[in-house]
Amino acid sequence: MSRDADRLSIGDVARATGLGVHALRFFEREELFLRPIPRTAGGQRAYDRADVEWLLLCNRLRESGMPIATLRRFAHLVRSGPGNEPERLALLEEHERAVRDRIADLTASLDIIHGKVVAYRRHVRDGTAAGVWSPTPSPSP
Repeated sequence: MSRDADRLSIGDVARATGLGVHALRFFEREELFLRPIPRTAGGQRAYDRADVEWLLLCNRLRESGMPIATLRRFAHLVRSGPGNEPERLALLEEHERAVRDRIADLTASLDIIHGKVVAYRRHVRDGTAAGVWSPTPSPSP
């Protein structure tokens, strides 16, 4: 198979990653790729499988709350090659801490919500739901 046959169009990459064409162009403008994206003779972007794998990682990092500036820093470090692995590790460890903190916050919220679900189920089952946290105050006796 020729090298050109291995090239992926922007549409192929959009389908493979779930990112829109505009998002892919944004990633390129923001220097989030690990290499400059080459162009075909006709001026179209020509991605390869490694670009897709990188974008899938970037998607996961973004979905987990990593800011674009941090992702840009990580991409810069990876692009720079060997020798900065401790910096990459520190960046990833910090993000891991932030994600774990968010999970803990969400778990605490989920516990409270679940308690309300259990209470409402009981009220609905027992026929005592009327007036539970009514938006209007109860009449005075």
